Amino acid sequence: MSLSERIQDFPLQRISTPLGQVAYRSAGTEGQPLWVLLHGIGSASGSWLAQLQAAQGLGVRILAWDAPGYGQSTPVQPDQPKASDYAARLWAWLDALGSGPVHLVGHSLGCLMASAAAQAQPERVKHLWLLAPAAGYGLADPQVRARKLQERLEKLQTLGPAGMAAQRASAMLSSSASADQLAWVEHTMAQVIPAGYTQASQMLAGDDLATYLRGLSCPVDVACGQADRITPAQGCAELAAGLGLPFHLLGEVGHACPLEAAERVNDLMFTTSSELA
Repeated sequence: MSLSERIQDFPLQRISTPLGQVAYRSAGTEGQPLWVLLHGIGSASGSWLAQLQAAQGLGVRILAWDAPGYGQSTPVQPDQPKASDYAARLWAWLDALGSGPVHLVGHSLGCLMASAAAQAQPERVKHLWLLAPAAGYGLADPQVRARKLQERLEKLQTLGPAGMAAQRASAMLSSSASADQLAWVEHTMAQVIPAGYTQASQMLAGDDLATYLRGLSCPVDVACGQADRITPAQGCAELAAGLGLPFHLLGEVGHACPLEAAERVNDLMFTTSSELA
């Protein structure tokens, strides 16, 4: 069975909040320890398929959203949002679901959203996991920020989501990834909505991950694949070291580590955090 067929076991759900609608997928049983998973800029809730599949056997409940501006989730309001705008939507979503404290996981750009959410309501976060974190360019030279944003948006405008996905999907994985994994990454990236992707790109260009992480009281761990060409392991390790955070290598896998290193990611996160459930 292909990955695109397996995701059908976790159909999209939708809920309205005071800040807009959120679409999401869920797995596990109500009352189990709750894990909330936030995808990256070219991804979606289905990018967490391997974690959704593992939830029941691990004795956890998982919620994976389509970020604001992705899928059927209402965009955030500012044209040039900060991670805090996405964090506000996250807590509005979880409030609408009546959730208690959570284990919060971000992948790539989702790490900025997750870290801003942890800073905003630290008492609700048991453990924060940052997988292949995108650090953001908020503290970079203004010319660097503008160039990075322009390059990303020009690629979107020139190629469109499908063309961008065809060109970039292979960069998300190592050379050892399966054809099915590559097809799933490309399919997911091809579904991005240009307006939502543009807002997320603005946030990446104008925000800074470390700013949200300083002073957090909850446990924070950083992990990355050794074959990651988008957020290379050396940079992730330096981010962790600079903030005094534990760092974990996930083996010879690429940027889409929740998919390509699913067993390692699941074992690391759920085993490490089990005593905090």
